[in-house]
Amino acid sequence: MPNQIAEAKQPFQGGKPRRSRFMRSFHKHKYYYLLLLPGILYFVIFRYIPMAGIAIAFQDFKIAGGMFSGPWTGLKWFRILFEAPDFWVALKNTIIISFYKLIFNFPAPIILALLLNEVVNKFFKRTIQTIIYFPHFVSWVVLGGILFSIFSTDTGLLQLFGVSTSPIMDPGSFRGFLILTEMWKEVGWGTVIYLAAIAGVNPELYEAARIDGANRFQLVRFITLPCISSTIIVLLILRTGQILSVGFDQIFILYNPLVFEVADVLDTYVYRLGLTMGRYSFAAAAGLFQSFVGLLLLLFTNWIVRRMGERGLW
Repeated sequence: MPNQIAEAKQPFQGGKPRRSRFMRSFHKHKYYYLLLLPGILYFVIFRYIPMAGIAIAFQDFKIAGGMFSGPWTGLKWFRILFEAPDFWVALKNTIIISFYKLIFNFPAPIILALLLNEVVNKFFKRTIQTIIYFPHFVSWVVLGGILFSIFSTDTGLLQLFGVSTSPIMDPGSFRGFLILTEMWKEVGWGTVIYLAAIAGVNPELYEAARIDGANRFQLVRFITLPCISSTIIVLLILRTGQILSVGFDQIFILYNPLVFEVADVLDTYVYRLGLTMGRYSFAAAAGLFQSFVGLLLLLFTNWIVRRMGERGLW
């Protein structure tokens, strides 16, 4: 009975109600919340507030009249979008290029991280990491100029070897050229997350496996990969949600009329319709379709992962 009376009096200390759990946590970790504030503001300003522009896809939008001044047209622009032959060409190219990048570029950072983890010499390891990280910090505009200079059949290095066809100008090899150049640029930076996950593996697991006679390949197969599988799955789910977004910067810089039939994707299609042709409602409908399909793929992949007994995003 005295304990119950004491608990009943606990919420009121000095005549003031006890602070909520959130307020106590906020007061205790206020500097962490302060560090979190720029990220929250970024997403609110640049991700959530612009969502009001979705209304353009359901209007006959005129830029001079403002966002909500045009008459509502329902699903008119979506019907026109699905009847446009060039939309299906862009969708086909997007799926093919994204599938290639998922097959070849997604496992590449995992393999490279496993290889770097086996390097014993710290100086050599850090040197290699610096070299492979560097291309990530160079913009596609700069890299595009470098690649055009190297692979040009008129003034590039290909002329020295007598090559008459450039992969930038050849529709048959342009998609492969996209895959290889993105892999070269981003594979090093993609290893950062996986190396951090590998660093968190308990060293005692490796020691126990070595005592049992496991070799390096078996250590990777039975310890390293299972321990970082949750990280791989989360990144795979996020990558699947972006399957209709294959990298506007790279393709916009590198593609040209000679490879337009195999290089025009939804990102460049929306850009061309919206900014160069002024068909804002049409472009908004195409962009909304792209985002909606990405959301469905994200939810479906997460559902499949959860059904397999793994831990998904939620």
